Amino acid sequence: MTPELREKLNTLPDSPGCYLMKGRGEILYVGKAINLKNRVRQYFGSPHGHSPKVRAMVERIDDFDIVLVEGELEALMLECNLIKRHRPYYNILLRDDKQYPYVAVDLSEPFPRLQIRRRMEDEGFRYFGPFKSATVIRELLDVARLVWPVRVCTKRLDPGKALRPCVHSQAGRCLAPCTGGLSPEGYRDLLDKVMDFLSGRTEPLTARLKERMQEAARQLNYEQAAQYRDYIARVEEILQPQQASGAKGIRQDVLAAAPDGPDVLVECLSIREGKLVGAASYTMPRAADEPMGEVLTGFILQHYEGEVPRELLLPCPLPEAETLALLLKESFGHRVLLTVPKRGDKKRLLALAEKNLQDVLAKRARKLSRTVGACEELAKALGLASRPRRIEGYDISNTQGAQSVASMVVMIDGVIQPAQYRHFRIKTVTGANDFASMHEVITRRLSRGLRERQDRLDQGLDPAGGSFSHLPDLILIDGGAGQLAFARDAMKGLGLDIPMFGLAKRLEEIILPEQEESILLDRRSDALHLIQRLRDEAHRFGIAHHRKLRARKSAASVLDGIPGVGPVRKKALLKHFKTIEELKKADQEQLSAVEGVGPGLARVIAGYFRENAPGGGSSGRP
Repeated sequence: MTPELREKLNTLPDSPGCYLMKGRGEILYVGKAINLKNRVRQYFGSPHGHSPKVRAMVERIDDFDIVLVEGELEALMLECNLIKRHRPYYNILLRDDKQYPYVAVDLSEPFPRLQIRRRMEDEGFRYFGPFKSATVIRELLDVARLVWPVRVCTKRLDPGKALRPCVHSQAGRCLAPCTGGLSPEGYRDLLDKVMDFLSGRTEPLTARLKERMQEAARQLNYEQAAQYRDYIARVEEILQPQQASGAKGIRQDVLAAAPDGPDVLVECLSIREGKLVGAASYTMPRAADEPMGEVLTGFILQHYEGEVPRELLLPCPLPEAETLALLLKESFGHRVLLTVPKRGDKKRLLALAEKNLQDVLAKRARKLSRTVGACEELAKALGLASRPRRIEGYDISNTQGAQSVASMVVMIDGVIQPAQYRHFRIKTVTGANDFASMHEVITRRLSRGLRERQDRLDQGLDPAGGSFSHLPDLILIDGGAGQLAFARDAMKGLGLDIPMFGLAKRLEEIILPEQEESILLDRRSDALHLIQRLRDEAHRFGIAHHRKLRARKSAASVLDGIPGVGPVRKKALLKHFKTIEELKKADQEQLSAVEGVGPGLARVIAGYFRENAPGGGSSGRP
């Protein structure tokens, strides 16, 4: 401990407030205390009573700041705001990597539309949800708009200004207030019914759908009747309209939490009008060592913005629950009950949240087994010292040696990363020589990565942060011993020693460098399924690019016979019309809109295609 830090500890006040632990200028942790002197000194006392997480944090602390407040409530409010602002590494944080969608309605508009939003930010909006996905929301709105055709379009509507109706009106999914034939009051009556439905009151909608189903059946239109039956079933499946709590008129959220490796997973069920209308899962990173009550307090403080239900059902008591309740009342303008149910309907709701939580944990465990677990299994099979995080797969595609291309696909921790895929046009190899082509592409990829790493180091940047500078931990070559040998020779020529293997498709056998015997993994092995996915992605990605090149060359060759169309105009025409079919159908006016093509050349191009069309050219009349 530095003398400056010791002096700060000795001069701490016996006052409530917040403290900000720092290391090298970075805020590592934000906490609150009724007595700052006692609380902050605890960190620097005997380390034996600290958790591994706290011990790791204390080793990094070289400074701290304090902020004095009047009392416990103010300290809690300040702590919440500082955590949201700075998101310190060692605090219990709500990871914001997945924002569940809501239906949002801007009630300030004369004809409010239904929107899908990921955040509850704007005042004057009403929000419904959260829902599992935007797809689920669209399904619900499609069904609701069969009965109450409100608008979802983005048109700006001004009362008194009529617009042309769009396809939604023609399909019977919108009453077209844009045409001026509907009053705001009449539209609002329709919208209120949709908002009631989104709040969980599904009976009016399902009753109308059942009437239509029965009418269709009476008219022997059984196909349409079955469609209405499916609509009803889907609505019931999504919104689960059974009475969930028996407490009508009360807005409740039910929280359950459990460790998920080093993290904590929080499941949140939304109960509206006594019905379960939504469920969402959230991750609190690096919180597994913390008391569950503190984790849930951190979740509540960070999750609720703009609106909070009247009651939160909790699996365990919260520390400083009275202070938290006061803060929620002050922030949202109404009392919030923090209830730990012991029996009855609320206890059953808590059990339902726990059941949902265990289901999500089981799905995550299965996903982990297929990704990170598969990488660990593959490392054992290949005899690697550690699990490979970044795996790259390579494949060569050509047609009888023409237009050879190579594909590079990437997995990180067993998850494919399409944004990091790359294509390579083979430049130094003539004909169908996959061995030499593989040597070229591995040389180009790795040498560019080495140059980029050095450039970033020279600039003081993270060497792995470039497009190619993050070198692979493992390389998969689609092919047998020949392709693998040429790829490995290219890698060794650059002074690298990256583990590499081939995957031969005949028996799905793993080929290792300089080993006669191949490795056959169990057909049910997650490791085998992982490398098959990577190999298939490399093949698919390469084939798709090769087909695109062939189509482009074919389209370009069609233009070779047109006088006045050189390489520059050829490129401009193909860029403008995308496909040769669109180009052939274009008239002179459309052709003249292409850069570099005047009216005269447009007349020549149109005439060329007209004369060369099937059955085209001049001919006498019969």
